[in-house]
Amino acid sequence: MYPEQLLIPMRQELTRLGVEELKTVAEVDAKFAEHKGTALVVVNSVCGCAARNARPAVAMALQHTVKPDVATTVFAGQDKEATERARSYFTGYRPSSPSIALLKDGDVVFMLERYQIEGRSAQEIAADLTHAFDEHCAPA
Repeated sequence: MYPEQLLIPMRQELTRLGVEELKTVAEVDAKFAEHKGTALVVVNSVCGCAARNARPAVAMALQHTVKPDVATTVFAGQDKEATERARSYFTGYRPSSPSIALLKDGDVVFMLERYQIEGRSAQEIAADLTHAFDEHCAPA
């Protein structure tokens, strides 16, 4: 576990955008157990690709006109139980941090794993996200 003081700016990079931080299993279950609609779940991390690629990409994507109903985050390596619970909703995907999932009615409809984040620009990742938002979050 990292010292909480070190993580505050990394957490705030998402929460200042209105992304809801889920720190406990109860918070994760309350948000997703019966959720209908779309939900963005960002598995945050201290690694360089989270700082350089994932968090900036999420910030760009959330400026798009079409967005998920809710945007949430858990912090891998810190809020261990909450992160494990969030990952339990990512059926068919191995644990990865950072990662970004888009759920619709509780099912993963789009996923970016670490290997799809590292080495790519934030703009490329944001384009992937906004395309997924357009495809899965647009009103019927």
